[in-house]
Amino acid sequence: MERVSVVPGAMRRRSFIYRKLEALGAQFAECNDAAVAGSFSGAAAEVAAASKLGLADLSPLRRVGFKGAGAADWLAGQGLAVPAINRALRQSDGALVVRMGANDIMIVSDLNQRMQTPQRLLQAWSDAGVPPREPRGFPMLRQEGFCWFALTGMRAAETMAKLCGVDMRPVKFADGEVAQTSVARLSAVVVRNDLRDVLAYHLYADSASAEYWWECLLDAAREFDGKPVGLDALRSLADHPANVTG
Repeated sequence: MERVSVVPGAMRRRSFIYRKLEALGAQFAECNDAAVAGSFSGAAAEVAAASKLGLADLSPLRRVGFKGAGAADWLAGQGLAVPAINRALRQSDGALVVRMGANDIMIVSDLNQRMQTPQRLLQAWSDAGVPPREPRGFPMLRQEGFCWFALTGMRAAETMAKLCGVDMRPVKFADGEVAQTSVARLSAVVVRNDLRDVLAYHLYADSASAEYWWECLLDAAREFDGKPVGLDALRSLADHPANVTG
């Protein structure tokens, strides 16, 4: 992430909830040509918070979807390892492929935005021409349609139990599993995608409800002393094993 502070209102793109993040004291940086909440407090304290219970907004990070007849086969032909339905699979470049249906697939960036898979796939789909010679589905602009939050840390499962009827305890909901369910009364996709040894649920839902959903998640997390955290803390946990007790 660029270490230059930015003002969200001056950026071409910004989070769906940037005003709420500003009110919480977020410090923003540029990422994916957008303003993302990099941190809220000191680095060490925030990593510790994310290891225990943190809520992060990752909405500015890259993602794209493909849906419709032939989408799964076409993506496999583009070099992606496509998982089973309701599973997510990390790719060699750091991307995460999330399969929500036979031909309903989302490709999500790594936290460091190193990969270019969404852009490459959109270009390849466009280059194939219209009408297509073989079914390949159609792009879904998940960047605009889905907000993306992450609930992390040792008390994340307890927090999810307050919000969702699905049993997402680590012993029941493994790393890489996907649930399409209701979270805080909002239809959502939940992906367990841990940050090394730190439990992490990645949550996707209709961007039009992003502000409502953020407040619901934050309120539930606060019961367990959860705090908002920035992308910097999650990147640190993804790159280095956690060393937090209690």
